[in-house]
Parts: sequence; C-alpha cells; structure tokens
Amino acid sequence: MSEGTKRNISVVKDADGNKIVVINDIIFKGKKIAWDDVEKYLRKYVGEVYSIAEDKEIVFIGTELPGEYAGSVYTKKLRGMNAKAKANAVQILPEIIEIASNGVFEHNRKAKHARDAKMGWYRYDTRFALPVYNDHGEVDRYNIFTGRLLIRHASSGKKYLYDVLEIKKETSKSCQA
Repeated sequence: MSEGTKRNISVVKDADGNKIVVINDIIFKGKKIAWDDVEKYLRKYVGEVYSIAEDKEIVFIGTELPGEYAGSVYTKKLRGMNAKAKANAVQILPEIIEIASNGVFEHNRKAKHARDAKMGWYRYDTRFALPVYNDHGEVDRYNIFTGRLLIRHASSGKKYLYDVLEIKKETSKSCQA
C-alpha cells in the first residue's frame, strides 16, 4: 500500500476470541456510493501480496480486482447499509485477508471462469465493523458485518483476491464505541 495513506483502523477480538477489523472512519458516505471512487481507491493495492494467518495462504492483488469489486453483478445489486459496508471495506483489505478463516475450495461454476480461475476458487469468511454516528457526528456504536472473500486460483498457481461477497450485518450484534 502506498505510503502516506492514513487508515484509522484496528483489529479486535469479540467475546468468543474471533477477530474483527474495525474501521474507525468511513470514507464513502451518503446514500449513493460513488463506485468509480471505490475502484480508484482499490488501484492502490494492485501488486500487493498478503497472507491469511490461519492457513498461511498467499493472496495477491491483481489488476482485475478494482473493476470486479466495484462493478460486479453482486455489487450492482447492493443497496443501503450493505453497499456502504462493501465500499468502506476497501480501507481494510490487508486486514480482512489476514483474519480470513474457514477456507473452502470450489470448482468453477461457469465456463467463462475456466480462463481466469483454471484451478478453481476459494472462499473465506471474514468480519469487520463500521461506525454508526449519532446526530452530533460522534461514533455511537459499531455495526458488525460478515463477508466472504472470493479468491481465484490461477493457472500460475497464484491466488488472487477477486471480490468480497455475501456482506451481511450480523443480526443483533453491534459493539459500543
């Protein structure tokens, strides 16, 4: 990640000892997400390499991530809180990769994927939290979200982050500021 990019984040553990990446300042605000800006932000990560702590898998950030993340069919269907969560999760890509867990392999579902993901896909669970502000602009609490990292396994043997899917607010889970 380029120097000079300040990120106000932290990694904490919940009562069960599971890690959550906490975003302390959201950068994509408002009712309509500017996905072009999200895509531009993601370009900062291209060429970076991260490791999943649980299984030591190496995950590369390739040139296709920004366009896929910001313009996928899944992203286009997102609305409201989940759209805002996905947009702001770009700030914490290194950390949500690092804390990812429960990796599961799956074969290609679509013929078009045979080119990009010749060796299939991996899905990992991850968790993160976004602040909820009160009427005075102060952080009131944090909403906790789950998501699934979609990682393509290329013919080169390298694994590339392809998208973050299945973003959902954990029901009845929030933590106080």
